[in-house]
Amino acid sequence: MTVSRKIKVFVIAGEASGDKLGAAAMAGLKSLADVEFRGVGGERMAEEGLESQFPMSELSRMGIAEILPKYFHLKRRIREVARAILDWQPDVVLTIDSPDFCLRVADIVKAESDIRICHYVAPTVWAWRPERAAKMAKRVDQVLALFPFEPPYFEKEGLRCDFVGHPVVTEDLASCDEVMTFRNTYNLVDKPVVLILPGSRKGEVSRLAPIFGEALGFFAKTHPEAGYFLPVAPGLKDYVAEAVKDWPVKVELIEDRESKATAFRGADVALAASGTVSLELAANDTPMVVAYRMNWLTEQIVRRKLLVDTVTLVNLVSETRVVPEFLGADCIPQKIAASLSHVLNTKGAEQHPALALTMERLGRGAEPPGLRVARAVLDGIAQVQIAD
Repeated sequence: MTVSRKIKVFVIAGEASGDKLGAAAMAGLKSLADVEFRGVGGERMAEEGLESQFPMSELSRMGIAEILPKYFHLKRRIREVARAILDWQPDVVLTIDSPDFCLRVADIVKAESDIRICHYVAPTVWAWRPERAAKMAKRVDQVLALFPFEPPYFEKEGLRCDFVGHPVVTEDLASCDEVMTFRNTYNLVDKPVVLILPGSRKGEVSRLAPIFGEALGFFAKTHPEAGYFLPVAPGLKDYVAEAVKDWPVKVELIEDRESKATAFRGADVALAASGTVSLELAANDTPMVVAYRMNWLTEQIVRRKLLVDTVTLVNLVSETRVVPEFLGADCIPQKIAASLSHVLNTKGAEQHPALALTMERLGRGAEPPGLRVARAVLDGIAQVQIAD
């Protein structure tokens, strides 16, 4: 369906990942309709024409420790954004992830109007706290999902949910020539390349670095010729360097985007923390072993509430269990090392079909997610027009 007039879209993103999703959605909307944007976003959304109501960086640190000192300021920003929406009366509000901020804005807007609200990135109700689907149905009119198995959880609550594909399918991959240059640079043409991904937050790195280091020490006894590479998140190089300095293997830390892309593509096996990084590895057809520890209290809570038997997204999307994972009390260095050796020695043969299937199910080869988001949002607006 199409919308025949100029439409007004208020977009809210609260962190870098949301800014990226928002920019793609804005580009998709501009390609299909005459659109005016207002809202809150970052640099990428600014490139698509958004003049942010205030710097997105004010919302980018939403952990409890960061929120408390800024609590009243954030509450004021929530009210300001809600008031801007109510005053402008857009055709739709597109909120992107950051539920602590976005859904509080939605609550105020819904309490005072019937403005349509579409939330991009469905909460993981399939993993835990399924009651969130019913709560979401009272706060928004439409949800846009990254995973194909998510819509039924919301549709059963009477909430429209559109699967729009995952942005990982649009990521640029390193070429074969770039991979060969990378291997030549480190004298690893015929030697194993191991990618190490202990997380992008200090808390994750501090918990996983000792375990990963010990695991790689065991692994190196049977693979002494391997090379090890660890991509570091912006601003964390010094912290990570300190965390790995006593590891029994030499690790090359890589920061720049091109080297990271080449390492992902060129690795023979990866040891990764749980999270969306497993999808980045799948996009590069890189087999993996997943390991993760949380603090004790969080582990106890999650273990009792978890609704799935695997937390690895590749396993969930492909409906297989081929990616080995070592979680909680099972996150033991010797077990991790043995699994890494198995995956490397078998060249990931068990995983490659599942990695390809994951990318297919997430939308590789279909329209890019930003365009699918745009079609879903416009269709939602058109449906309202018909109803009216």
